[in-house]
Amino acid sequence: MSPIKELNVTYEALNEEDTFSSGDTITGSVSFTLTKDTKVKCALVKAKGDAHVRWTEGSGDDEKTYTAHTRYFKEKQYYVGEDGSSRVLPKGPHQFKFKLKIPHEDMPSSFKGYSGRIVYMLEARISRSWRLPTSVEKEITFVSKSFPHVGQAMCPQSHSVSKEVGTFSKGEVHLSATFNRKACSPGDTVSAVAKIHNNSSKDVKSKFSLVQRQVYRAGNATDVREEKLFKSVGETILPNTEATAICQVKIPDDAMYTLHNCDIISVEYYLKAYVDISFAFDPEVVLPLVVVPSSVIAFQAGEPMGPSYSDFPPPAFPMGPNPVPAGPGAFQYPPDPTQQVTSGYNNQWPQQTTPYGFAAAAFPPAAYPPPSVQPPVPGAPPLLPQGEVPPSYMALYPSAHDFLGRSESDHKS
Repeated sequence: MSPIKELNVTYEALNEEDTFSSGDTITGSVSFTLTKDTKVKCALVKAKGDAHVRWTEGSGDDEKTYTAHTRYFKEKQYYVGEDGSSRVLPKGPHQFKFKLKIPHEDMPSSFKGYSGRIVYMLEARISRSWRLPTSVEKEITFVSKSFPHVGQAMCPQSHSVSKEVGTFSKGEVHLSATFNRKACSPGDTVSAVAKIHNNSSKDVKSKFSLVQRQVYRAGNATDVREEKLFKSVGETILPNTEATAICQVKIPDDAMYTLHNCDIISVEYYLKAYVDISFAFDPEVVLPLVVVPSSVIAFQAGEPMGPSYSDFPPPAFPMGPNPVPAGPGAFQYPPDPTQQVTSGYNNQWPQQTTPYGFAAAAFPPAAYPPPSVQPPVPGAPPLLPQGEVPPSYMALYPSAHDFLGRSESDHKS
């Protein structure tokens, strides 16, 4: 029977939505109880993001399964065993603190669909020699910051089309449709207006729908799933008449965000206005819609985005040399100062030792000498010559925005 009991991993929420994005820091703790003194080979916590697709086509001997996988990042922090050495932990409750930085990378939002998923996970694992490891996982919700196709979110979009009605009738039907916005958030309502000129001998009806399209890719194979999330049917329009149909298209509260920055999964939305004509091809107007977080809509409209969560939050636990125990008798294990946070990416900057083993600042010290300091002289001009502008931050640190490089060999967990 394993002496490791009540293994748990917790993290601190950064916002009311309990979501994370690129550049954010996950702060939390790993706790467990040992029923006896235990020799531990490895103890770590890691955060990772992965996309998986899997579907099957055919049946019997012709059945074929398609799979694909993409790893977005993996960050680790060791408490025991990074150098390969074991350690005996005493009987009783234990707690490890951790901070893991999500890379500044263009990564897709969390997603779960018909044939695939994009999952971001926290995992704590304790390994012993000649024993199966003990582990626990907790999923976190990741929201992408990348929505390059939003454009002017509140601008209307429109199109028109005409169709000849030649089966069992004569004439032509003309449809012109306008939607009041190109982007919206879950729970929003889009106003749609359709103008129909029924210059035919048949009765017709106006219809509106919202379609979600999911595409999964594995090599050259694709699996496409479409679903109508909304549908509305208007009044009958008599022959040789004109009519205007107005519809409020409700975006479901649980609608997934548009997904465009994953190479094996994509999610798209389309607004569709069309005219239903019996025994004939229906004229239709199909326009794309981008579903994004409400903060993106606010940003496009010129409103403030609110506080940024990309910087380290205030410490949630003592940072001094003698942290307060989490509970009576609990063993506190800030990481060994000689150990560093390891990553699935190649860190280009040399790391420095910091208290509790947290990653050192990603930016190196300035490479230029400090300016000479001269005593102030009453009435003298500023130290900088007239018209000279101090060097910009990016001029001093040209690579500071991209200090985490990828390691394509790090594919498996």
